[in-house]
Amino acid sequence: MIRVPGLVTAICNKITAYDDISTPGHCTFDSLLKSMASEVDSRPQKLIDIIKEKIENNNQFFSLEFYPPKTFNGATNLMGIIGRLNEHCTPLFCNITWKPSQDPMSDKCQQEPSTLLVSAAAKDLYGQDIMIHIPSANTTKSQVVEHLIRAKDLGIRSVLAVRGQEEESPGLRDDGFDYTVDLVKLIKTEFGDDFTVGVVGYLASSNVESYEEDLKHLKEEVDAGADLIITQMFFEVKTFFKFKEDCQRFGINVPIIPAIFPIQNFNSLRQLKRSSRVDIPQWLLDILTPMKDDDTAVINYGIKYAAEMCKQLLESGQVHGLHLYTLNRETSVSEILKKLCIYHMTDEQDSGLRKFPWMPGPALARRGRMEHVRPIFWTSRPRSYMIRTSDWDEYPNGRWGDSSAASFGELKDYHLALLGTHKSQQELLNMWGRELNSVEDVCEIFVCYLTGKKNRHGFQVTELPWNQDELAPETLPFVDKLAHINKHGILTINSQPNVNAAPSTDPVAGWGRPGGYVFQKAYLEFFTSEEIVMCLYEVLQDFPLVNYHMVNFSGKEDATNANVYSSIAVTWGVFPGSEIIQPTVVDPIAYQFWKDEAFALWKHQWGSIYPEKSKSREVIDTIHSTYYLVNLVDNDYVAGNQLFDILDIVLKKLGKI
Repeated sequence: MIRVPGLVTAICNKITAYDDISTPGHCTFDSLLKSMASEVDSRPQKLIDIIKEKIENNNQFFSLEFYPPKTFNGATNLMGIIGRLNEHCTPLFCNITWKPSQDPMSDKCQQEPSTLLVSAAAKDLYGQDIMIHIPSANTTKSQVVEHLIRAKDLGIRSVLAVRGQEEESPGLRDDGFDYTVDLVKLIKTEFGDDFTVGVVGYLASSNVESYEEDLKHLKEEVDAGADLIITQMFFEVKTFFKFKEDCQRFGINVPIIPAIFPIQNFNSLRQLKRSSRVDIPQWLLDILTPMKDDDTAVINYGIKYAAEMCKQLLESGQVHGLHLYTLNRETSVSEILKKLCIYHMTDEQDSGLRKFPWMPGPALARRGRMEHVRPIFWTSRPRSYMIRTSDWDEYPNGRWGDSSAASFGELKDYHLALLGTHKSQQELLNMWGRELNSVEDVCEIFVCYLTGKKNRHGFQVTELPWNQDELAPETLPFVDKLAHINKHGILTINSQPNVNAAPSTDPVAGWGRPGGYVFQKAYLEFFTSEEIVMCLYEVLQDFPLVNYHMVNFSGKEDATNANVYSSIAVTWGVFPGSEIIQPTVVDPIAYQFWKDEAFALWKHQWGSIYPEKSKSREVIDTIHSTYYLVNLVDNDYVAGNQLFDILDIVLKKLGKI
């Protein structure tokens, strides 16, 4: 039986919300009890309960450890690494090491990515269970409480209490911690059972007295409420088993997860031996010495030996979970998991076909592989879409449904940073213009992106803030038409041609299972000036089969001829033995959320590369403040695509062509 503090009060509060609970159509007291029980059951399961359940059922698991990079470019790369690993294997949780936030309660980007920022992004983006490190050294009680309040708000419910540095001199600060056990006690006192609390197990060393003292402290930490132990790295399996036996001798009975460190570099290994309390056997150094100048050989041996250790641990029957240090690199960890048959490659039978016409988001397995429908706006930004829908309990399957029911999460400032490009500021300046003097300079960048031609500085434009990948194959047949309208101030960020009953195996338009047929309505989305929008609005009155939606950055100017509470299917497919699938829609309400993101990218990713108050920044700010975001749907997919003809009429009326 689950005990819920304040359950009676909560029920009474719910009852008072009804004038008369006996009135037909209102809930009864019995239904309220069932509703409350359902809410309790739906609470996220604690990490320690999941671990215990896996051990009880003899199921194996693994976790990964990352650290916050020094730059946001590095953080963007890290999100990619976590995403790719999630595509092929599913860690039970990820550890993020400690880097304090200057302002834990802020969603704004700070000078460097913090533990909370990286953790929140990984959780929002991939649904990843996160355990954050918090050290007892060099932190204050108020700092820890503030970080954990914020972590709890972000949905992070696991903490690894670590020593950090300078714990040899306890009692230096009144608001600090003398020992790690004091940190564990604070977490339990302030937050009760809200967090799963892990601590670090320091393995046997040549200093017997120090090792026994470590075990004594570890026992105190467990008695204070620590739920599990993650060991320090080690390089011989027998070292772990001795530690496990010694823990039992001290009466420590919580789950113990061994940590594996894939050797990456000979010199760093020697440095590790000198600077830490890790015992590195001489025989291992002797094996690595002949290859010390060949990093590839050292890495390959590190992968091979780490995998052998993992196999021995798992096959012992005493270990169910492994913790792998990644050093923010994916190759070694991926290869180790492959050798353990945990890393799953893409099914070769399906590798040649797209499952859906939009780019798959990473960690699809975490969405139950049941998501079949998305608004077309996020076609090229799947990670952003996954963040904005990360709190959804269910995902659209078969059709989009009532658009008014969609609730998109807010895209935080740090999300925009971490979902940005991995390129440096100088690389972006080379691509997007070292200096912008007019909107025409921006148009030139869009044209270069579409055509593949080098810009005036001699650099190719391989991406834009809204499109970080090369052009889709279906775009290539009408790229000249796109370049034409972009040259004249219609800055396109999304498009698709009309398709009428193309085979699902078609190399360009095809998607889904073989044997089907796919259909598309022509679609175009772009930024453009108020002058062009006003003229376009007038011209469109003569084209009743074209739906439009025009909105400025504030949302005060908003015009559409579509039903705002109904979505428009723009892609669908017919397949043997199944219902019609409509994976892509234009949805007016979703468009309002997308426009905020689309406009923000002008300033956050393009304008930010220029100095404040510069002419270049002024050009980008002007586009952001005065332009409209427009989408057009040509519903007559059989007759063809008349969207470019419509835009040519507009440009001619305005004397631009």
